[in-house]
Amino acid sequence: GRCLIRWNRLDIRVEGLAQVTGGVPCVFASNHPSWFDIPALVTVLPGSLRFVAKRGLMQVPLFGAALRAGGHIGIDRHNLASAVAAYDSAARTIRQGKSAVIFIEGTRTRDGRLQSFKKGPFVLAIVAQVPVVPVVVTGSFQVLPRGSIRPRPGPIVVHIGQPIPTVGMGYEDRDRLSAACRAAMLELGAVEGVAAGERC
Repeated sequence: GRCLIRWNRLDIRVEGLAQVTGGVPCVFASNHPSWFDIPALVTVLPGSLRFVAKRGLMQVPLFGAALRAGGHIGIDRHNLASAVAAYDSAARTIRQGKSAVIFIEGTRTRDGRLQSFKKGPFVLAIVAQVPVVPVVVTGSFQVLPRGSIRPRPGPIVVHIGQPIPTVGMGYEDRDRLSAACRAAMLELGAVEGVAAGERC
């Protein structure tokens, strides 16, 4: 991650890091404006991290092998039984002291705005009984928007919000947790939501 940042002359900054330096495992719930979100998050987030990604990425030559070797977690969202088993496995990994990083929109944004959220990340946090930490990446969409192959030098800022506890929550609380995370993310950085009335 650091090598990619240096090679492309990017300036990575982080705000709010002090809120997650206690070594407590969590689920980092991030937006996904660009492929450069991945090296940016790897560079600044603390602790031992595991990304939760679409299972199809695990089959990509070289990249997929690297994901598997690093112990990252593939989810087949089209197979409910498989997805539930994968989230159970991920929860066990988190309880062992590793944090999960999930792009909660499920894919990269096409216009830089915050898209609708998937429910799985919040179910995972509830199953693991660990906090959800809202994360907003800004600047990476300008560096490499979806559909572009040539990055442009520029600043990327990773905004880290206050952890949202899940202790005592159950499966029925997933929507409430999602709404709380979304509200926090809309206030964190220069990000705009797709739904009417969602503004920073």
